Amino acid sequence: MCRNIRPLSNFEPPATQDEVQAAALQYVRKISGATHPSRANAEAFDRAVAEVATASARLLDALVTTAPPKDRAVEAEKARARAAVRYAR
Repeated sequence: MCRNIRPLSNFEPPATQDEVQAAALQYVRKISGATHPSRANAEAFDRAVAEVATASARLLDALVTTAPPKDRAVEAEKARARAAVRYAR
């Protein structure tokens, strides 16, 4: 599950709310140990996802860097190259 959480800082264009929400969902899934909560835990699970997404968005807005923004296409190509090496048979 952790591999699905991608760095969202210092990209051009900036991370979307959907990307932040997806990262929050993956984080809550990981720490709760459940991909889908039971009905009894659904409210707490959804509330945790919302709170993590809010905190993550606040963090991304506050981060400052002097490095040039990363290009999403270039970073995706680097990830594909790493995966090709990792899974080469």
